[in-house]
Amino acid sequence: MSLPAVIRKDFNDAIRSGTFLATTLLFVLVAGFWAAIQHVPLTASTSDVPTSTLALLNSMGQPMSFFVPLLGLGISYAAIAGERDSGSIKLLLSLPNSRRDVILGKFIGRCAVLTIAILSGYFVVAVFALFTYESFAAVKFVLYTILTVFYGAVYVAIGIGFSSIMRSQYTAVVGAGGLYILFQLGWDVVTAILQVITVGYTPPDSGAPPWLIVVHALNPTAAVGYAARAIIPTFDEIMSYPVSASFYPPKWAGFAILGAWLVLSLGFGYIRFQSADIM
Repeated sequence: MSLPAVIRKDFNDAIRSGTFLATTLLFVLVAGFWAAIQHVPLTASTSDVPTSTLALLNSMGQPMSFFVPLLGLGISYAAIAGERDSGSIKLLLSLPNSRRDVILGKFIGRCAVLTIAILSGYFVVAVFALFTYESFAAVKFVLYTILTVFYGAVYVAIGIGFSSIMRSQYTAVVGAGGLYILFQLGWDVVTAILQVITVGYTPPDSGAPPWLIVVHALNPTAAVGYAARAIIPTFDEIMSYPVSASFYPPKWAGFAILGAWLVLSLGFGYIRFQSADIM
């Protein structure tokens, strides 16, 4: 057994998960809803709001920012911890597999599963938009889809890195829930508290200090917003920068932050798994 075999086994295990199937179905339904809701303004006879790819992708930001991390963490939190809990990790390591093969195999296999889920949802959206929208910019849609897959891979890496320090599936699922809350809500709460402490309830005209903007941008959920602006500059017309208008991190920094989360999470997972006493 080698890296390709680990990937194949992990892909098959993850894609048969009931939680994965349910979450994927929910993602497809929500993504389809956000595509269809673009037609709501057109129900008013006086509305001149166009249905365009830009408006579509802006709406897609909601299901992407909430459901993709849920999918990524949901299919990766038990990647290592679940096998340690069941004892199957001993069998996996008794075969000619290095611990690096296990970490990389699980990451690649579960990223493949996540990609299927994302493409399923976006395929439904693309078909709906292609036949019902006034305009459909295929290149922008494809770039946004690739960014979404990359965003999901970051959360898969975070989940695997976290799973490497958990000894049971129960603690892993509780911890994954905590991570999800941290990135989706807790980070913004901490940023808001820091803002109140440093500049008060009402920021001055000069805005919050640049370091606070950086703290906010280090959240992968915030970083993907900067990355989206980098590949689709017209997003600047309908999206605002967080916290302050006095300092804008470079848009490409979003990719750097996401890449750092991915590499550091996998590196951390490998180091912890390499030193773990499993046998």
